[in-house]
Amino acid sequence: MKLFVGLGNPGDKYARHRHNIGFMAVDRIAERHRFPPWRRRFQGETAEGTIGGERVLLLKPMTYMNESGRAVGEAARFFKIDLQDVVVFHDELDLAPGRVKVKVGGGNAGHNGLRSISAHLGNDFVRVRIGIGHPGSKDAVIPYVLHDFAKADQEWLDPLLDAIANASGRLASGDTQRFLTDVARAMQEATREAPSPEEAKAKPPATQPRPLHPAGERMGKRQSALAENLKRWLAGRSKP
Repeated sequence: MKLFVGLGNPGDKYARHRHNIGFMAVDRIAERHRFPPWRRRFQGETAEGTIGGERVLLLKPMTYMNESGRAVGEAARFFKIDLQDVVVFHDELDLAPGRVKVKVGGGNAGHNGLRSISAHLGNDFVRVRIGIGHPGSKDAVIPYVLHDFAKADQEWLDPLLDAIANASGRLASGDTQRFLTDVARAMQEATREAPSPEEAKAKPPATQPRPLHPAGERMGKRQSALAENLKRWLAGRSKP
């Protein structure tokens, strides 16, 4: 069994935060692969199903980011899941928005959710690092990650979540390189299909009825009057 963990904070006010992109990823995976409804277990929300022939437990810790390891450790121990079969989806400041990388173990780069999981399980789990970009200043990091994605981010965010969900069978089978290749290819296709800002501005507006020339408008009124007179004349002839 694989344990796919999305990191984030519970509650509606955090739902669209950049820090919650891990939650968004496993939500999209559950939706795409038609998992049953989420239910409360292991201090979190879980959904269990099959991806690419592999049994997968999805987990969203409800302990808040800093204590994510409590929920992850409890689930992993209950199902006796090896550390290398734990896959964690999380936001990554050091990657450009829309970029994805995978690594096993390594440093936690100040990410409190990863630090908590390492404390409860060990360090050598699989990390799917989902780029959200950096605000440019260390002092701006907290308000940046604890803020909703901008409207402009939707151009890459939704295609990226779709790509991750579609390629998640590769992660379930342990083929991280094919996962990355599939995601990159899907994002390239999405970029080609989406019009650039210049193309969107240059796109002609939807076809509207062309206004009548004044002479044509007068002719239309005259024809309407003739038609009305003819109707009255026919109505008069039809009377007994």
